[in-house]
Amino acid sequence: MKNLIKNRHIIYHLSIMLLVVSITSVNAQPYPEAGDFAKGAKTWADNCARCHNMRDPKDLRDDQWTTTAFHMRVRAGLTGQQTRDILTFLQESNNKAVKTVASNKATEVIVSSGLTGEQIYIQTCIACHGNNGVGTVPGSPDFNSKNNPLTQSDDILVKHVVEGFKTPGSPMAMPPKGGNTKLNNEDILAVVKYMKSTFNK
Repeated sequence: MKNLIKNRHIIYHLSIMLLVVSITSVNAQPYPEAGDFAKGAKTWADNCARCHNMRDPKDLRDDQWTTTAFHMRVRAGLTGQQTRDILTFLQESNNKAVKTVASNKATEVIVSSGLTGEQIYIQTCIACHGNNGVGTVPGSPDFNSKNNPLTQSDDILVKHVVEGFKTPGSPMAMPPKGGNTKLNNEDILAVVKYMKSTFNK
């Protein structure tokens, strides 16, 4: 009888352990599914900036943004897809432009996208800077105004885009590489030259 009780006790604890492992495995999967960065930037500007004054994405960690975004989804009347887009925008804006594999190893090499400056602008920059360069979100500079940021040297502009930059007085910083970590310096120089030739006239 004692052995039977002992065996049942062991089976019970093994069942609990398997259940915990199973739940942990499910929770380890990427959640939620990634959204669209550019759409997220636009949706954030259109729906969230009214109350949050374009908070810097670095205000919260990625996991904290997940909780916050889904809490605010109900209050802001957002769809699930809009929420995922906003979350992707906020979390990717938190990412650093350069990832180091280890302190004693070389920095990760990112191959050029092969896109033109115009294509990169449309895919990565247009959501915040607009198709005419005047800016669509609070704090975005007008690239057509006198003494706008595009009057600076290519080297300075590339550095600002690569590292991320916050214009003095702007409520929000531009994330490193505009949030597109797949771009390398060659891509960024191409988009800088495109913007200069298109807007800074």
